[in-house]
Amino acid sequence: MTFSSREEAGRQLGSYLAARGVQPDVVLGLPRGGVVVASEVARILQRPLDVLVVRKVGHPRYREFAVGALAEHDVVLLDKAAMLESRVVPADLDDVIAEETGRLRDYQAKFHAPGEQLLSGKTVLIVDDGLATGSSAEAAVVSAKKQLARKVILATPVASPDAVERLKAVADEVISLMIDPDFFCRWPILSVLPANDGRRSPCPAAHSRVRVDRTRGVALALARRQAVRTSLSHSHA
Repeated sequence: MTFSSREEAGRQLGSYLAARGVQPDVVLGLPRGGVVVASEVARILQRPLDVLVVRKVGHPRYREFAVGALAEHDVVLLDKAAMLESRVVPADLDDVIAEETGRLRDYQAKFHAPGEQLLSGKTVLIVDDGLATGSSAEAAVVSAKKQLARKVILATPVASPDAVERLKAVADEVISLMIDPDFFCRWPILSVLPANDGRRSPCPAAHSRVRVDRTRGVALALARRQAVRTSLSHSHA
């Protein structure tokens, strides 16, 4: 299965959800790429579209390496396993959390119209453009439940098996068009290409092939988690 763009991924995901009879009260996209996918999903399902803002908490010495996530309504989730493996204690993250909290508030002001977002009693469909570790999506689910959503469904075009299992523990339902064991790189991508197509992946040690969407001005492909963990351990030693 390939996607030529986030828009196409959203159309495929929306059609699949419609065929399954998924009928949320509201569709929530996770900025930035997830909002593009969610827009197509909301259009196909004929449901209102909104945004739920999340921010990654990066390792203080390698910010692309996620050790937690923030979400609206004061949700802070820290990945204890990632922190232990990379030798980080909570106090090391104070500055990172403060910085990302400021950015989260800026995004809230940008994406939300005046007035409180009301999720109480609603069936909420959270959409992201891809789930590598699932940390940001988990924070989003916790935020929606903190806002008293009646049911929280998480949907994405592609996810890793670990992310799916992680999110099943917190969401009422997790739906992914494709589960890719080699999906270590968070999008943004234009295509998930066959593993034997001979193209080089921007995620150096991952075996799945991805093509980065450079037109959006970001290339957030991560090095394989184990390589990063090793590097961090050596630098801390």
